[in-house]
Amino acid sequence: MTDQSTIEFLCRRALNTWGADAQIDQCIEEMAELTVELQHRKRGRPEHAAEEIADAIIVLHQMRLLIGVEAVDTMVREKLARLEKRLDGTEG
Repeated sequence: MTDQSTIEFLCRRALNTWGADAQIDQCIEEMAELTVELQHRKRGRPEHAAEEIADAIIVLHQMRLLIGVEAVDTMVREKLARLEKRLDGTEG
């Protein structure tokens, strides 16, 4: 995988080139395409799932920059901690 600094550089470049609104629209489109491909995978047709996952990851990196890296990373840590508790059977 590409290193984090390259990912951030390219994602910031995309946001600066096309603007936040266009990239939000792109994110919505990529997430919809991923939804379709995951449904296809459940039916035994996984042809484009990896491609759509990659597209979604890229636009989600852009959304992380747009929304705020610290805020998103904090939520990720909290969600992962909650997931761990659920997996361990220790969540209230």
